[in-house]
Amino acid sequence: MAAVPEGYYESTNPFLVHGPRGFEEFKLLESFGMYVRMDFPGVPEECVRVSLDPAKKSLAVYADAPKVHRYDLAQRKYLSVIETVCRCCVFDRFTYQMSDGVLRLHLSKSNIDPSHSSCIEFKYSAFGEDISGNDMDESYESKQLEDGNLYVRLDMPGVPKDNFTVSVANGKVNVTGQAPALDHDSGSRLYSSDVVILSGPVDFPSHRVKTIIKNGVIRLLIPPV
Repeated sequence: MAAVPEGYYESTNPFLVHGPRGFEEFKLLESFGMYVRMDFPGVPEECVRVSLDPAKKSLAVYADAPKVHRYDLAQRKYLSVIETVCRCCVFDRFTYQMSDGVLRLHLSKSNIDPSHSSCIEFKYSAFGEDISGNDMDESYESKQLEDGNLYVRLDMPGVPKDNFTVSVANGKVNVTGQAPALDHDSGSRLYSSDVVILSGPVDFPSHRVKTIIKNGVIRLLIPPV
């Protein structure tokens, strides 16, 4: 069994308060190869491309998160690569499903060295960037608008539209979302984030916060108080 790839535990979503840590999850499956969960918040199914290269013993996933709102800073691009490093097995086919900003991938393997027992050792790399190629905070974006509203984008991948809750209390807008465990996920994930409005405990009805929820991303337009 391969060790968890380097950087796995460091690549955590800052809004994830309970559940499997990290934007990725890997699980070796008996007789089925490998199961992988990859979080690509804001990416629709039609903007995902998966490429298997048997010669290089690697699989690459390309994903694009388009600008949904006019205040989004930029389109975001993702690239994730899984490479086999063992000599006894190779990935030979795959299936995947994409929904709510989460890609779930099944990799099947073949044993190419009968003298060794079947195994898979792998290494993993992931990159996320905006359309210009500059690094950006992928999980959060905020912008003060000329009309006084505050625009906020929060990434909570895997959370369906009806599992988001927005509340206002003590001068803060709180967003909570529950991502259910699907397929071979090791557990559900709970996300929560506070957006500070004022230093004082100023409240207003939560319905005044306009929300757009799509593909595991919530966009808020918060009025001035």
